[in-house]
Amino acid sequence: MYTEASYLGFRLPHPFVAGASPLGRHLDTIKQLEDAGWAAVVLHSLFEEQITAAHDGRIRHMDPLDPSFAERLAHFPASDDYALSPDAYAEHISRIKRSVKIPVIGSLNGTSPESWLKFARIIEQAGADALELNLYEVVADLVTPAAAVEATFAGIVAEVKRILRIPVAVKVLPYFTSFGAMARRLDKAGADALVLFNRFYQADIDIATMKATPRVTLSTNSELLLRLQWLAILHGRIRPGLAITGGVSVPEDGIKAILAGADVVQMVSALLRHGPTYLDTMRTGLERWMEFHKIDTLDEVRGKASLRRADLTTVERAQYLHTLHSWGHEAPEEDR
Repeated sequence: MYTEASYLGFRLPHPFVAGASPLGRHLDTIKQLEDAGWAAVVLHSLFEEQITAAHDGRIRHMDPLDPSFAERLAHFPASDDYALSPDAYAEHISRIKRSVKIPVIGSLNGTSPESWLKFARIIEQAGADALELNLYEVVADLVTPAAAVEATFAGIVAEVKRILRIPVAVKVLPYFTSFGAMARRLDKAGADALVLFNRFYQADIDIATMKATPRVTLSTNSELLLRLQWLAILHGRIRPGLAITGGVSVPEDGIKAILAGADVVQMVSALLRHGPTYLDTMRTGLERWMEFHKIDTLDEVRGKASLRRADLTTVERAQYLHTLHSWGHEAPEEDR
């Protein structure tokens, strides 16, 4: 029985990867992840705003020292609020690569195909084995068309692929009118993998202060189904590898992701809740399931529950109707 997986050109001992989290900020915790057996680690993100502020003195083309921009930039973190400066981030990668043997994936988070992307080359030169592009943007204005957002994201990927030799994964939100078409566009732009999905962080409202308040909550497997749906749709239909992030809490969640078509399973929330040794629970659960079903390799079942050969539009519509009509059809327990 073999649990090996392939991702971004790496042959991994199993499909469980430590996703981008605060654990990536410190060499000691990354060593703990390697010692616990995680197949690879994605570092926390370096943000476009950090890079432009450090190198150009501007945030989204605005000077923080200009009083006319003060109100617009007030909501951005101060430079001291970030865990590492851009130059310190590159040095952090170099130290990690001298200390661990597992693949180390750097992360850049941004929204525009501009000069900050040149820092991707510095991340490569620092020794990162791959780069994860975290394309997170909520378009709040009422005039930007969807086509412009999609073109911008594809342009970012194309530019990064032009300047890098290491593999590039693209982490995206699911909120596109036609996500399948967007996935194909990222494929054509050169993405080596897609990471499904970035979580949509929404501010709450504090009724005492009557202001929006940022709130971060860890994910649960209630968020898994959207990711499984798109894994099942995309598997075998696009070239890039497929990773899942968000909603994987227990071994059964990871198994479902593989059946839907995931090459690897990134974990963050469960890792933060339980610590690096939680990998033992995930691997043991996977191995017992494989043994019970007499499965020799994950390649035998990866994508087994995908929709690769189906008429996808018809299947999705049929499942939608079936789901709605299934409510209340089961007999009450006392009548069984």
